[in-house]
Amino acid sequence: MRAWCAAGVAFCTALLMSRIAHTFELLAQSRRKALIPFITAGDPDAALTVPLMHALADAGADVIELGVPFSDPMADGPTIQRSSERALKQGTTLAHVLGWVAEFRKTNTRVPVVLMGYANPIEAMGAEAFAERAQSAGVDGVLVVDYPPEEAERWAELLAVRGIDAIFLIAPTSSQERIERVARHARGYVYYVSLRGVTGAANLDIAEIARKIPQLREHVKLPIAVGFGIRDAQSARAVANVADAVIIGSRLVQEIEACPRERVLGSISALIGEIRRALDA
Repeated sequence: MRAWCAAGVAFCTALLMSRIAHTFELLAQSRRKALIPFITAGDPDAALTVPLMHALADAGADVIELGVPFSDPMADGPTIQRSSERALKQGTTLAHVLGWVAEFRKTNTRVPVVLMGYANPIEAMGAEAFAERAQSAGVDGVLVVDYPPEEAERWAELLAVRGIDAIFLIAPTSSQERIERVARHARGYVYYVSLRGVTGAANLDIAEIARKIPQLREHVKLPIAVGFGIRDAQSARAVANVADAVIIGSRLVQEIEACPRERVLGSISALIGEIRRALDA
């Protein structure tokens, strides 16, 4: 009876957790680090988005960040900007992205999906309408680059009541006040931008990351994921030594851009598999 009660408590606790929080708890129990790949929805085309999500999951992704294409990105380098342009030329909208998440959820209820993008598409749909549709589709987290934590309290609440995690960025230049605000409003994990610049930059400073992460942990009790500048298994493993999760985006998008369409799934699977093995080694 006691064992049954204990199991029941554990089951109920898991239900109360977001899918992201549950994923990080399982990883912590097995002393593994999270691998979070990013792709742009609709790139190289609409028909490949859901198969790419499944390929990432099958190759070892713990969380998938799905970029919502936008015409005027402020934090993305040329590689991801071009992927957004390709997706937008094919007519990709936020509604399409939510539909692809729902399609992915028909056969994968395990791997969390985080939408990453900018405020304009959400504002055009309406924040509350977006939150409702994201919940219905099976979205687990949302990161909006231009929703600063100082102005995002209501936004975070809109998501939280629907079981969706509001995820925020912290940069090397973030003040202590901003870090504390992020710590109050964020759920799921915090995205630490590892360098000053845009996505795809190559000047990754592991020593600086190793100095910064302990400072962040004084305020942030959520898992800390590091992105920007991580391009291969070696840099991913070095970052994983000091962080809870590794985010890799531009390198994947470059691979998608360079590959013939018929080879995209195999190439992405191989790349993520290599990084997964490096993190687990």
